[in-house]
Amino acid sequence: MTHIGPTTGSLVDGTQSAQSQASLDDELNRFMNLLVTQLKNQDPLDPMDANEFTSQLVQFASVEQQIFQNSNLEKLLDLQETDQISQMVNYIGTQVEVLSQQLPLENGEAEFNYILGDGVTNATITILDSTGRNVFTADGDTSAGKHNIKWDGKNSSGQQLSDGTFTVQVNAQNAQGELQSVEHTVLGTVTGAGADDGNVFLFLGNNLTIDQTNVLSVKKPTTAATAATP
Repeated sequence: MTHIGPTTGSLVDGTQSAQSQASLDDELNRFMNLLVTQLKNQDPLDPMDANEFTSQLVQFASVEQQIFQNSNLEKLLDLQETDQISQMVNYIGTQVEVLSQQLPLENGEAEFNYILGDGVTNATITILDSTGRNVFTADGDTSAGKHNIKWDGKNSSGQQLSDGTFTVQVNAQNAQGELQSVEHTVLGTVTGAGADDGNVFLFLGNNLTIDQTNVLSVKKPTTAATAATP
């Protein structure tokens, strides 16, 4: 894994090709040792068929060429991954909106949105801590559309919670008590970027990891506004 931001890392050469090459080298050494032994002990009146071991050598060469090609492909993928991370560095320090229910509490504040369709008559906002414990509950707006919520990081008892990653859940019901679809997005400041196995991601807050493909919008940070409870 490679990343830029909170931690540093370095690219590792294509380990799969390296392992394949090591295995091929081992097989080739065994084959050559066996071949030399057979040549030393062959019957001069009935020598070994050169076509057989020549064919085996050709097969070894073919496999080695495939491994070489795979190694070059892995290097190209690593370079592409590095280039993607370099581009993602531009995100650092910006505020992004992402499709997620994982909510970063930063400097005692958090912001999220929920989107409702028509027909919702009851909406409940619940915020859970990292252990799944309910720390905050409030009634939500039931009108159709997108609703922006700024949470001041205080639990239901008014106590300020420490920064970290929380989970927001908005449960919506219609007049018949049936659950309705809710889309959640969260906002946070990008603190780093990285990649793992070809997937590029962003760091939000202290430790929240967000896949790049879930980013909906990016904007420069604005002057912090006074936090408000839902």
